[in-house]
Order: sequence, then C-alpha cells, then structure tokens
Amino acid sequence: MAEQYIPSPFLLLSSNFSRVQAMAKSTATPQKRSTLADVVTREYTIHMHKHVFGRSLRKRAPHAIKAVKAFAQKAMGTKDVRLDPSLNKAVWSRGVKHTNHRIRVRIARKRNDDEDAKEKLYSYVTFVPTVDFKGLNTEVVEDEN
Repeated sequence: MAEQYIPSPFLLLSSNFSRVQAMAKSTATPQKRSTLADVVTREYTIHMHKHVFGRSLRKRAPHAIKAVKAFAQKAMGTKDVRLDPSLNKAVWSRGVKHTNHRIRVRIARKRNDDEDAKEKLYSYVTFVPTVDFKGLNTEVVEDEN
C-alpha cells in the first residue's frame, strides 16, 4: 500500500488562518475619527533631558523648544503648534546651556477660525509651574472657556 500524504495540522491552521485574516481585512472598513470634535486640553510632563543630553551646549535650549513642538505634534496630532511666551521664558530661564530636566506643559487642541488656514486645528502649549514632578500623570483639563 502506498503511504498517503497527510499535511501537518500546523500547516492547515496557518494557511487557513491567513485566508480568514485576508477575508476579515477585505470586509472590515476602518472608520476615520473626526478630530474636529476633539477640542481638548491635557497636561503633560515632558522629559527634556533625554532630548538635550549629548547635544552641544550652545544648542540645548533651541533644541528643547523644537522637542516641545515635536511632542505637541505627536500628542495632539496637529501640525500647527503655537508656543506661549511663558513656556519660552521657562525653557530659556537657565540660559542656553542649562535647561531643566523636566517641564510640565498644558497642551490645548483648538479650532482654527481663519478661513484661509491650511489646518483646521492647532495646538497651543503653555507652561505649568510645578514644584515636584513625582506622581504626576497626564491629565485631561476641563476648559474654563
């Protein structure tokens, strides 16, 4: 009697799984979230030391400002990021060479009311004075407006 080829059960599972997965991908249509409804304000602690450590001394404060902008872009999903002058003063308060290791910021995602604006939303970053950073988490802040 000739031996009959019996495929491995793992092979059957893996090939069947890929077909099922492909069918699930083709039938499911992901819903896009509207960020226009997401006008929100949050408080974050940014670890500045990991962005400026190893940077040449005369470029530390400018790079810290760029790091805050990049953080706000990533956290809020907006390309247009505006910084409050108080935040700029806080970053530059110890000079160009010695920036703070951490900084607490409040990032507000707001609607852009200009008709000719490229982006419909922008982020506004302000400084939050803090004595101690221990135990602070990201918090959603209720708007006063």
